[in-house]
Amino acid sequence: MDRVIRAISADGFVKMTAVELTDAVERARNIHHTLPVVTAALGRTMCAASMMGNALKSEGDSLTVRINGGGPAGTILVVSDNRGNVRGYARNPAVELPLRPDGKLDVGGAVGREGMLTVIRDMGFGEPVSGATQLVSGEIAEDFARYFAESEQIPTACALGVLVDRDQHVLKAGGYIAQLMPGASDAVAERLEAGVKAAGAITNQLMGGTLEDVIGRVLDGFEPEIVKRDKAAYLCPCTRERVLSALAGITESELDEMFREDGKIEVRCRFCDRVYAFTPADKPAILGEK
Repeated sequence: MDRVIRAISADGFVKMTAVELTDAVERARNIHHTLPVVTAALGRTMCAASMMGNALKSEGDSLTVRINGGGPAGTILVVSDNRGNVRGYARNPAVELPLRPDGKLDVGGAVGREGMLTVIRDMGFGEPVSGATQLVSGEIAEDFARYFAESEQIPTACALGVLVDRDQHVLKAGGYIAQLMPGASDAVAERLEAGVKAAGAITNQLMGGTLEDVIGRVLDGFEPEIVKRDKAAYLCPCTRERVLSALAGITESELDEMFREDGKIEVRCRFCDRVYAFTPADKPAILGEK
């Protein structure tokens, strides 16, 4: 079961979020027909966005992550709600690259390194708040760590991983974000760094244990307390009514031309691949006529 959990150390100097999104990333793979290296890139981004979105306070708040590193995968776009439910896509899902010399998927090669990581928070009032940083490696976890350090001035350890089986389905997907709070000493930072190194790869941890185990390993000796648990999923809120609203800007003459050419209008959701079809009988609804 996909879920997000949040914890804080007994001394209050370290907070940590951990996520498993195996089912959600597998669903994204099936919707978008991603090949393994893009599955990993999109899945890592989904995990990070889910944890960051889960920190939003109010129902209706959302967080959008956009990564464009100039690589063959193209732009990766992921949206999370305040519970950590996510949806997303990569512009070019069918990218194939040789494995890296260490035998791992070349996510950095697919994403690219000549571009930006952008995070946009929409709290439902005023203009959305955004921050952006230059990509470091395109491997995504390191890029998010840099984003937190530069854009939000929070020292952060970030681990993200997607394990893809030989038949291309997702075996495990998850990650964690551990952050130092104001006032944390150098000794606390060193203990956290040691915990991160000792814990090892996130997918290995998830293959052999729970999210609670992950937090216990990374925050070994910190006496962490779990403060929040949420279920998470791949969730697209698109509806026929929302698509109608999006079509509202089309003029009557443009509608007539589209219907003459194809007999109908089809709109495909980029996130869930659902297709909405509108015929001439829907013309009054599109134009907002009663």
